[in-house]
Amino acid sequence: MKRAVFKNRGLPYLLVLPQIAVTLVFFFWPAVESLRLSVFKTSPFGDKAFFVGLENFQKLLTSSEYYQSIVNTFVFAFGVTAIALGAGLLVAALATQKIRGLAAYRTAVLWPYGIAPPIAGIIFLFIFHPSYGVLPYWLSFVTAYDFNWLLKGWVAMVLVIIATAWTHVGYNIAFFLAGLLAIPSSVLEAASVDGAGAIRRFRSIIFPLLSPITFYLLVVNLIFSFLYSFGMIHAVTQGGPGRATEIMVFKLYNDGFIGLNLGSSAAQSVLLMLVVIALTALQFRFVEKRVIYS
Repeated sequence: MKRAVFKNRGLPYLLVLPQIAVTLVFFFWPAVESLRLSVFKTSPFGDKAFFVGLENFQKLLTSSEYYQSIVNTFVFAFGVTAIALGAGLLVAALATQKIRGLAAYRTAVLWPYGIAPPIAGIIFLFIFHPSYGVLPYWLSFVTAYDFNWLLKGWVAMVLVIIATAWTHVGYNIAFFLAGLLAIPSSVLEAASVDGAGAIRRFRSIIFPLLSPITFYLLVVNLIFSFLYSFGMIHAVTQGGPGRATEIMVFKLYNDGFIGLNLGSSAAQSVLLMLVVIALTALQFRFVEKRVIYS
């Protein structure tokens, strides 16, 4: 293996400079600015700021609406993660079967990940909207149930969970498929000879060997659900009906950009960051113990 040698000592630093600049401008600077604004009360246009200490955090932690957004976020995040991981593993297992046109099939199941969440939201909106959606129209011929998620909060939550999971399932399929294809067929054949059925082989061999991938996807999917699902909520439900789908990331946008309460919005972003960091740390502390690295 050849080792890259740079004649100019400054060239390696110059090559990584664009990435460092992007990280500083679009990650560290907004994070520091959020921390600063979280202890200030600002005018609607941000031209004046008054130091209020922890008042913004105190108001949030005594607000029933904010606690409702926390509950909505956890229901949404765990629902998306469970469906995306389960569907990803199932489809990846099917994609390992020897069928005609397997390459085209594998490519097709990865396509949803290439669709941006707002676009996916619009697609689901045209499918499920009670007025002009395709599914409610066809359901009206077979059932009298009024599939109106504009009036039923739990139906709206189920809808955005399924829609968001669909956009991320292709990512999970890619990793699970790579993991399944890396398992030696001789191991599974030996288990079959010993009399192990399909369920026993999956529980005792396949899933333990996939545990590092599963743990990684668990962390990534939860972070995705907490931080990167704004586009889906904004496109489909706008946090409604009656704040039933208003998750934390959408509420901080609503309070900051619509309500122009920048101090509260910044405090919410800090709390959201702390929740994600704590949840990730708990996963590494307790869930990783069950991961088998071999």
